Amino acid sequence: MKAILLAETHQAVQLIDAPAPTAGPGEVLINIRAAALNHRDVFIQQGMYPGIKLPVILGSDGVGIVVEVGMGVDPVWRGQEVIINCSHNWGPNPKFYGADFKILGMPDNGTFAEYIAVPAKYIHHKPAHLTFGQAAALPLAGVTAWRALMTRAGLHTTGTQTPEKVLITGIGGGAALFALQFALGAGAEVWVTSGSDEKLAKAKELGAKGGVNYREADWAKTLMAQTGVGRSARGYFDVIIDSAGGAGFAKLVDVAAPGGRIALFGGTKGNLTDIVPPKVFFKQLVIFGSTMGTEHEFADMIAFVTAKKMIPIIDQTFTLAEAELAMRRMDEGKQFGKIVLEVGT
Repeated sequence: MKAILLAETHQAVQLIDAPAPTAGPGEVLINIRAAALNHRDVFIQQGMYPGIKLPVILGSDGVGIVVEVGMGVDPVWRGQEVIINCSHNWGPNPKFYGADFKILGMPDNGTFAEYIAVPAKYIHHKPAHLTFGQAAALPLAGVTAWRALMTRAGLHTTGTQTPEKVLITGIGGGAALFALQFALGAGAEVWVTSGSDEKLAKAKELGAKGGVNYREADWAKTLMAQTGVGRSARGYFDVIIDSAGGAGFAKLVDVAAPGGRIALFGGTKGNLTDIVPPKVFFKQLVIFGSTMGTEHEFADMIAFVTAKKMIPIIDQTFTLAEAELAMRRMDEGKQFGKIVLEVGT
């Protein structure tokens, strides 16, 4: 089979011929039709990810057709179009993953290949309204956004209370866009930040009420003015989803409403600095860390996407042979949506 191998860090990925796996007991063999990139793939390539074990076939996101079932697996799965949950071995505690937790695509071989064998408990029916490419965008970024927004921050859904006000930072990446779509689907009022005016405009086209460019010195005050509550208000947002951290996180404390919740699942801007503790405790803020998601959360995310007929945003599609070009596109950080690899037909 054709596959994309990372042999060493700081080197380009290679298109290779590799032996196709077989379905072991409790497993299914999937003919991958589409896969998608995540920053995780680039971080592994750059040697910036913990516990790197190489060589490995990269890729966490994948969708395809079951072509073989192993012993103990219901044969009804054969021929089914499926999406793969890349979050494996979470463990019994829904609050924190266990010692055996791992993400598909390192240390285990991933989805940038024509075939992959995975435990059957990690497959779900592909949402029928999505193409293979659209569905491939969902797994890692989708479950990350779902857990941060719905589980950790506990967004109130339509019909339960007054619609909540949500701020999503760094719009344009896969997880941030999924958080936007999930929040809109739940009936929330959504605002965004970005370092690109073009991305802000695209987010508004998707349904965001407004947003600001975080490169502006006083972006927090500008944002508060846009909401209509005024630049000096104590805050506005009930829920904030952040994937950057860094010095700008202190301004999220400023724009959070009293009693607000902030969920953090990334640190691309570095360590949190300049946070004034009284602003946190006098406003009764709750700050959560979040990573990936449980099997139950993945199932809930897929059910939500199916019920709302939600369509993931695709930035650009490459062939499997163009995987290195796709990696560089991801590394540039200019994408708006997910980067997809077409694997099979």
